Amino acid sequence: MAIQYGVLKGTIRGHLRNADDDHYQILVQGDDTAFRVAVNVKSSAPKSPSIVLFETTTSLPPTFTRGLSALDAGFSTLVSAPGGIAIDFVRSGLVDTAAMKPLPPDKPGANNDLKDTLETAVLDAMRLEGSSIYAFGSRWGPEDGKPDQYFSFVPGNGVHDIHMNQGNSGKYKADNGVFQDGALIIEYPGDAWRAFFIAFQSQTFDTDDRGNPK
Repeated sequence: MAIQYGVLKGTIRGHLRNADDDHYQILVQGDDTAFRVAVNVKSSAPKSPSIVLFETTTSLPPTFTRGLSALDAGFSTLVSAPGGIAIDFVRSGLVDTAAMKPLPPDKPGANNDLKDTLETAVLDAMRLEGSSIYAFGSRWGPEDGKPDQYFSFVPGNGVHDIHMNQGNSGKYKADNGVFQDGALIIEYPGDAWRAFFIAFQSQTFDTDDRGNPK
């Protein structure tokens, strides 16, 4: 397992829809530290479809949401094992992989692509005081003395791999593991939740106990 797995809890302070071609960028304040959350909206892997597989849900198990609410603000390292809040698309029962469908990152029209879906949820969270975001993935930084590439806070710091992190072949196989999948979850006031799950079409859900393709 190569990724530094954990979850960031914080408050959304900004967002960039078109900062780069592959990601939707979110500025998050976690405790006294700023983070950039880079959410893949397409795949850049060669020889594979660029459109990602996507599922969103507003129904999450109460034991899971209680675990999220109990977290302190900031980045928390997670143990990649069952019994906690670590996410596994294949094993944890949180994700209906059969329901994941290809969704383009951006296309003409309203509310018909992945950026639209993320932007609506992010803007709602910024508008509704008391909302929190939870970004499951791999941490990078802090990059001492170096400003963030898009939001310019210093030092650069963030979370990426906000997608399934198993079932990879080729050069990404080293990132495979179980109970280390990324996700984006937003908690709104009144115990309302929305979760976003992303996988690449080059990945497989048929994985062994190390997260490698069978």
